[in-house]
Amino acid sequence: MHIIIAGAGEVGFHIAKLLSRESQNITVVDLDKEKLEKIENKMDVLTYRGDSTSFAVLQEINVQHCDIFVAVTDLQNTNLVSALIAKKMGAKKSVARVSNPEYLKRENMLNVQRMGIDSLISPVDLAATEIFHLIEETAFNEIRSYENGLLNLLGTLLEPGSPLIGKSVREISERSIERISMPIAIARYEEGTNQLIIPRGDTVYQVDDQVYFLAVKNTSINLRKVLGKDKDALKDVMILGGGSIGFKAAKNLLKGNHRVKIIERDPKRAEVLAEELPGALVILGDARDTELWVEEGISDTDALVAVTGRSETNIMASLLAKNKGVKKTIALVENIDYIDLSQDIGIDTLINKKLMAADMIFKYVRQGRVLDRTVLADINAEILEYAVSEQASIAHTAIQDLKFPKNAIIGGIIRREIPIIPGKDFVVLPGDKVIVLTEHENIDNIARFFK
Repeated sequence: MHIIIAGAGEVGFHIAKLLSRESQNITVVDLDKEKLEKIENKMDVLTYRGDSTSFAVLQEINVQHCDIFVAVTDLQNTNLVSALIAKKMGAKKSVARVSNPEYLKRENMLNVQRMGIDSLISPVDLAATEIFHLIEETAFNEIRSYENGLLNLLGTLLEPGSPLIGKSVREISERSIERISMPIAIARYEEGTNQLIIPRGDTVYQVDDQVYFLAVKNTSINLRKVLGKDKDALKDVMILGGGSIGFKAAKNLLKGNHRVKIIERDPKRAEVLAEELPGALVILGDARDTELWVEEGISDTDALVAVTGRSETNIMASLLAKNKGVKKTIALVENIDYIDLSQDIGIDTLINKKLMAADMIFKYVRQGRVLDRTVLADINAEILEYAVSEQASIAHTAIQDLKFPKNAIIGGIIRREIPIIPGKDFVVLPGDKVIVLTEHENIDNIARFFK
């Protein structure tokens, strides 16, 4: 598959990185020489220095023969124009990153599709939706869905007092009558770094373990009870920063009957927020003013969402909020390198809208047996969703007979739209979708089971 990526920034870099692991034919085009050199040095892809809105440049890189054209520069108009030109020149599909969520309204999406752009991706919308899910699912600091939520990845930190501490995986699983969830990975801090542990029956949970579960649709409440976190409802939410993400997050939370306060430093923006969000309390002030926080009842706030334009402000605000007893903190960061720090420094969740956009675009351009891929930032692991063909060596075989690598685990199966947490005697059939967790370097070994 020939894929052209317009934009060598963080989104483009991450997409190229994900796709290059699948040995795709990838070309990255950008005007920035240094960004292109960084990509050339890190992965096996072609690069071209030029303007992605130029007919001559697009013709030079054979856009007329490409399968998918992905426009992810930092400029919305550049993305829309280049994606439209690419499609008109012969690209089979085109995808554009947009900064204005208004484009995602159904009537606007239809107009864009009529013009020729197949799909739009909004990092703002993705980040706001993620914030809403994290507030709604109080016990978890990471949430990912497979097959529209039939199976869900739920990550949680085991704090002192958790009923899992000191218990083995087998002991906890024996308490459950149904197989509706299972642990598939543990990130444990040892020797100065997070170590990946694939949970087995005799694995014992420890304080500060970051545990990732796969759970069947609508069963997170059962898992919360097992974790002893079923009583934490986050109703009062304070949002620092009333920009596009803060606005959309507040709008979503108000629909979910949360009580929302927004602190915004710009008077004109605060007026707009008060007008557009009559259900929210909009406070004019600086997000860094801790005295203002105290006046506005930070100690009685259940969750703090820091989405100002400065990553450092968001991180420091979240740390201070934790000190004040806030149950859940979410901070927006621009630097992807910060993502690994969340549990280490005491923040519940760090989110990066560029990383989310890259992952979403990867899902859009996926092909072959790999249907989906989730990278766990804090450990050396990935979760992959495979389709099982009749010819696959995994087909018609019980899991216990597969001789699956020890540093990998099958966590879930989706069969005819039914989510299943399989036991060892479960027989995989053609047509199944299989969710596997594995270390990065083991992906090629896993792939052979699905060929």
